[in-house]
Amino acid sequence: MSPRPLVGPRLKRVLALVPYIADHPGVSLEELASRFEVPIRDLEHDLELLWYCGLPPYTADRLIDLEIVDGHVSVRFAEYFARPLRLTAAEGLSLLAAGRALLAVPGADPDGALATALDKLARVVGAGAGLAVDVGGAPHLEALRRAAEAGEQVEIDYYSFGRDALTTRIVDPRSVFHAFGQWYVDAYCHQAEADRLFRVDRVGAVRPLGTHFERATGPDDRSDGQSDQSDQSDSSDDAVTGPVFRPRPEDTRVTVRLAPDADWVLEAYPTEGARQERDGSWRVVLVASERAWLERLLLRLGPAAEVLDPPEWRAAAAAAARRVLARYRGTPA
Repeated sequence: MSPRPLVGPRLKRVLALVPYIADHPGVSLEELASRFEVPIRDLEHDLELLWYCGLPPYTADRLIDLEIVDGHVSVRFAEYFARPLRLTAAEGLSLLAAGRALLAVPGADPDGALATALDKLARVVGAGAGLAVDVGGAPHLEALRRAAEAGEQVEIDYYSFGRDALTTRIVDPRSVFHAFGQWYVDAYCHQAEADRLFRVDRVGAVRPLGTHFERATGPDDRSDGQSDQSDQSDSSDDAVTGPVFRPRPEDTRVTVRLAPDADWVLEAYPTEGARQERDGSWRVVLVASERAWLERLLLRLGPAAEVLDPPEWRAAAAAAARRVLARYRGTPA
């Protein structure tokens, strides 16, 4: 089984493909695959979408015409990609707000090309300095930033959502970054003896220890939310995981059958396999580093989900439901 492609990255790639092909008629599939860093098979699937794209009223002369001959690609009726984009006032403000949010992320260049373009856009839509964008913060964000900048060890009280447990641990914070609407701290956890990502809004307290750790030399490649190892309970329970959560080999793989109307799970959480059955249902392999995380998901899905494998996890939803019901009744689970 192969994972279902995420809509967001695929849409961005398709939108970038069309103007490039229009500027380079006859470009080879191999060159496109290399440039956009995607396998040729996935590229061909992306290109197939173009036959269904165009402008109203979606007549034959307004749909994009794609031609692949001997491994070379050309498009017609896509001339609007070459024209300057005309935005409505609402679209301009949305774009401006999104750009300002990017500039608010630590590490962004306040005087770079993006800032210059946003200033021009603000003048056009009449926003000026009156538009303020707050990407959100957390009570201990600044304390963790200072510790990361100074290379100082800290002791934190941390609530693990996946395990529903509050722990105290010593960490070496390397960087603090914003990704997918949340703040994260990338750190070495001495309790786990491994790298971990922690949601900053789940840190209950930060206590500097006065001891310093040796900072790694070289470029920091974690500002985009990437991590070699991370607790699923700490970074993938909010349906905005993207590349923040990286499964570990020892994490449990759970095969689940999903009803057709529960296919949002494939977009919301990391999967290692997805196959649609003839009846429209999905057979999906999910990564569950914490049983509690899967139980919450199954309770949310209700009858729309059924655990198929491993056998010992098939009763996870029923067991979790009994515990919840017992708490409501005030009786032992």
